[in-house]
Amino acid sequence: LQNVRIDPGSIAFGMWKDIPVPFYLSVHFFEVMNPQEILQGAKPVVSQRGPYVYREFRHKTNITFHDNGTVSFLEYRRLFFRPELSAGSEDDYIVVPNILLMGAAVMMENLPNLVKLLLSGALAGLKQEAFMNRTVGELMWGYEDPLIETLNMLVPGLMPFDGKFGLFVEFNDSHSGLFTVNTGMQDISRVHMVDSWNGLRKVKYWRTNECNMINGTSGEMWPPFMSPTSLEFYSPEACRSMKLVYEQSGEFAGVPTYRFVAPKTLFANGTDYPPNEGFCPCLQSGVQNVSSCRFNAPLFLSHPHFYNADPFLVNAVDGLHPNKEQHALFLDVHPMTGIPMNCSIKLQLNLYIKQVPGILQTGKTKPVVLPLLWFAESGSIEGSVLNQFYTNLVLIPSVLDYLQYILLGLSIPLIITAAVLMAMNK
Repeated sequence: LQNVRIDPGSIAFGMWKDIPVPFYLSVHFFEVMNPQEILQGAKPVVSQRGPYVYREFRHKTNITFHDNGTVSFLEYRRLFFRPELSAGSEDDYIVVPNILLMGAAVMMENLPNLVKLLLSGALAGLKQEAFMNRTVGELMWGYEDPLIETLNMLVPGLMPFDGKFGLFVEFNDSHSGLFTVNTGMQDISRVHMVDSWNGLRKVKYWRTNECNMINGTSGEMWPPFMSPTSLEFYSPEACRSMKLVYEQSGEFAGVPTYRFVAPKTLFANGTDYPPNEGFCPCLQSGVQNVSSCRFNAPLFLSHPHFYNADPFLVNAVDGLHPNKEQHALFLDVHPMTGIPMNCSIKLQLNLYIKQVPGILQTGKTKPVVLPLLWFAESGSIEGSVLNQFYTNLVLIPSVLDYLQYILLGLSIPLIITAAVLMAMNK
């Protein structure tokens, strides 16, 4: 128990501070194969490109212990492209929706026609089209786009950022907020459980208190002596707490584990799963509207290829092939310590696109949730850390377990002999 607490003197502290597990971010883009036909009302056809793989390094800074048994920290991530592990380079060109244009069009749908007319004129002057051909590097880390300045001029505050726009521009060499978690010094059953995030015990993105609650851990470790039921963590990227459920017991490199997976209700809509009503307005089950925490842009989260989603979403786009082996997320956790041994968290980012009257660039596009990309953050304990883990938590306890039976076996003849001698003496 002492060694799983967040304490500079514990064995687990070094692993918690600078995670020794090699993490990888694998990104798969969906290239749009028929952009002009989509603008005429055709069903989108996509082709998966990638993976584009990045080595991810994590380290904690600003570690501050508090008198109430909590500790605060910022965890930074840095990503480095690994071409030898990737199916392509960052110079690859990919046709994708013009996210700023198509997203802004949906966001401005209910604005006065005059504003939309001005926007259409500005877009024509900037030669902005509904689909664009960009490199992987530009999509990941940003590209200059005069559309940002134009949108902010026409509709102040619509795009509350400037400079480059990229899907992962704020992900590299950055942190995901100030976490304050329990150290376990006062209550070991609360170790790693989040006390607050950015000073908040609940967020304000959603419509119900239940959906706004910050529950579970920060997603790195869990309290020891886990039960085979469920685990929970708060994800700043998803802007919500996520609960995974127990699937099965197993082993990773000889170490016993519990596997936790996403339930089908994770991204269900409020009709199919009433507790999720707070995340609405919703579409079909399987996609979660995250516009309220993403500048009101029409963005949706889901499992890759709409795995576990309403078949309507899969059938609305050609080129999707959901299956559990490739697209289901999982966590394999050592139940005694609460330390993950092997994990792969997979999520997909989608853009809701449609024809918006008054904005010519949207053409006759039918309403559809169009996949942009899916990514997997994966890692597993290996090398000397795995060897130490196995030795201390599997091998030595097993030897001690066998030893007690050997000693018990040796002691039985001695007990019998002693009993006989005592009987003879009487």
